[in-house]
Amino acid sequence: MAYQIILKRRFINKLKKTLRYVEEKCGKQVADQLIAQLDVRLDTLANQPLIGISSEKIEGAKSFLLTKHNRVYYRIEGK
Repeated sequence: MAYQIILKRRFINKLKKTLRYVEEKCGKQVADQLIAQLDVRLDTLANQPLIGISSEKIEGAKSFLLTKHNRVYYRIEGK
């Protein structure tokens, strides 16, 4: 059974800002690829929540590298 992924408002706001920047600097196609990569990684994360590494910056959190310049932090709560 897959975990439910809840995206925090802060994450969504930072994602929008990142996508605007990427689209401005690299084009819409690259921004769309970033969204596609994120979708794949979130699907994987829902099924295998322990794939991330323990975060040294945020206590109790894990993270994974989305791109060379973007890291996603997350916590596992409940069952």
